Amino acid sequence: MKKIFTLAVICLTVLSLSACKGGNKKKAAEQPAEQEGVAIFDGKTFEGWRGYNTDHVPGAWTIEDGCIKINGSGRGEAGAVDGGDIIYTTKFKNFEFTFEWKVSEGANSGVFYMAQEVPGLSIYQTCPEYQILDNERHPDAKLGKDGNRQSASLYDIIPAKPQNAKPAGEWNTAKILVYEGTVAHFQNGEQVLEYHMWTPKWKEMIDGSKFSETNMPESYQYILNCGGENHEGYIGLQDHGDTVWYRNLRVKEL
Repeated sequence: MKKIFTLAVICLTVLSLSACKGGNKKKAAEQPAEQEGVAIFDGKTFEGWRGYNTDHVPGAWTIEDGCIKINGSGRGEAGAVDGGDIIYTTKFKNFEFTFEWKVSEGANSGVFYMAQEVPGLSIYQTCPEYQILDNERHPDAKLGKDGNRQSASLYDIIPAKPQNAKPAGEWNTAKILVYEGTVAHFQNGEQVLEYHMWTPKWKEMIDGSKFSETNMPESYQYILNCGGENHEGYIGLQDHGDTVWYRNLRVKEL
């Protein structure tokens, strides 16, 4: 896998990845959140947020101690009566998205990016997903291929390696970098994967996943062309029926 630090244009643009060859990735990824980008959650209100394909934030989502919290329904993906995924209402194209997350025991969630709103489809059918998971307890950690459903993985497509998630109840740091189709996931100060959207390799990976045209014909083209014609999309948080917290959500446009 090519390291993202070999891309000179990103090295010139993204300060946190300035050590292009063999640089200290951990130091770069652990820059204080307040120094990176603009907050998209003010810690007090849902200003700028709403439900996916709705005009309001579902009641299962609350704000607690400066965190966005999805309150588990105990019904898994069926969700609560007033549940559902949420999105930030501004689309982003080239960006760094940093955030922190923690899960309750056995919990599952996800962070979406480059998402589109498509009537009749769930958000996960339109875009990539940064997996959020209790690796120790949730069965998804043992499904998929080679750990590609564990925390920080590109869900069901690329495993996060090294896998360095902290146990349930502890805060993790995360970053998603998107720049002209190149994407990298970071977890707890380390880059754990890289890939390139809209390439033959991207199609090959999609075709080998649960998102293939055979498995999901109605959504295949949305995943394949994530970001749509303008190559931009929403950031979203998943209601998977479990209790999960998010805080310090910030976006730096590149």
